[in-house]
Amino acid sequence: MAQEVFVVAYDGTDWNVVDFAVNRAMKEDARLLIVHVLEWSPYSFLTIEELVERHKTRQQELARANETILKPILENARQAGATADGEVRYGHVVDLICSEAKEQNATMIFVGRSSSHSTRMFGSAA
Repeated sequence: MAQEVFVVAYDGTDWNVVDFAVNRAMKEDARLLIVHVLEWSPYSFLTIEELVERHKTRQQELARANETILKPILENARQAGATADGEVRYGHVVDLICSEAKEQNATMIFVGRSSSHSTRMFGSAA
């Protein structure tokens, strides 16, 4: 039987959801896929120069998110004994997490919940 996969939607703030997923994965010998999504909205009305600059900015943001958000959480998960991989993606959070879970044939999706004032008013990924 193939190893189960748990997808963890990690926004960079709630380590608790990752800790919970790590503990659960270790109990069930599952592999974690930690996904951090950078919201990205395409603008079709940009000039060629603006599109080139935007692509550079996007690459810088991906590198920074990998280094400052994903790398530390993966190290913590692995030090705890979990089998964990991760990726940073651009797009709509809910669509990408659902797509990744389907692609990985995941058996669980873990999503943290923010309790900030703005998320109470406007909603969150959870």
